[in-house]
Amino acid sequence: MKFGIATFVTDEGIRPTTLAKALEERGFDSLFLAEHSHIPVSRQTPFSGGELPRKYYRTLDPFVALSAAAAVTDTLLLGTGVALLIQRDVIHTAKEAASLDLISGGRFVLGVGVGWNREEMRNHGTDPRTRGALLNEQLQALKAIWTAERAEFHGQYIDFDPIYAWPKPVSDPHPPIYIGGESPAALARLADHGDGWMPRGNVDPEEVRRGLAWLAERGRPDVPVSVFAAGRDSSQVEAWAELGVERVTFDLPTLPESETLSLLDELAALAQRYGG
Repeated sequence: MKFGIATFVTDEGIRPTTLAKALEERGFDSLFLAEHSHIPVSRQTPFSGGELPRKYYRTLDPFVALSAAAAVTDTLLLGTGVALLIQRDVIHTAKEAASLDLISGGRFVLGVGVGWNREEMRNHGTDPRTRGALLNEQLQALKAIWTAERAEFHGQYIDFDPIYAWPKPVSDPHPPIYIGGESPAALARLADHGDGWMPRGNVDPEEVRRGLAWLAERGRPDVPVSVFAAGRDSSQVEAWAELGVERVTFDLPTLPESETLSLLDELAALAQRYGG
């Protein structure tokens, strides 16, 4: 089992380049960065953890931060965890993702989810009621742009005539797409459009087991799993290991450099206990 880090990189915490180098030095295999374009001041959507943490307001753009990380590392897998694709222009995102995949030598993973902040979505012109259907079309359009010389797509929400769009990714056939979430809709999206699964680290491993069985029944028996933002509970880590997940990413708080490096030492020691 591999171990990585999931975190929010902000202007108040450790810099992405310093973090990425520290991860590679300590044997972590991956870095997954969160995304929020902004947080509306007046917000009705409840946050499941109570008061919304400050880091949500101050995230760096994940594609920019991961590009910086790519420049100072050699092996570290670089992922979005998760990109809010429904708030993005799909053609621009295809170029950003392909560019990152190219400059990193094929080390990019696109983690996506439908998001939870309805006010944030609406500010981007996205209707929260149809965000799942929109995301499904966006994933299909991304693959077309990445793999076709003259890409085109005609759907209900995404529609464009043939285009030239380079660079193409160096990953074959394209960067892996990991689907976040455990809902029936997320699992259906994974079965139809995804290459891997990113269940949250605070869910019961038995729920993931059931999800994998459901996927196997639908012809997807070998979907790789990267547990997203897991805690440090040893029994939970053991449960993920018994389940045979590919990777566990620890939830890393957003802290200044010295505090972050000390915490990474502790997490690296925990990962070593499980062969990470």
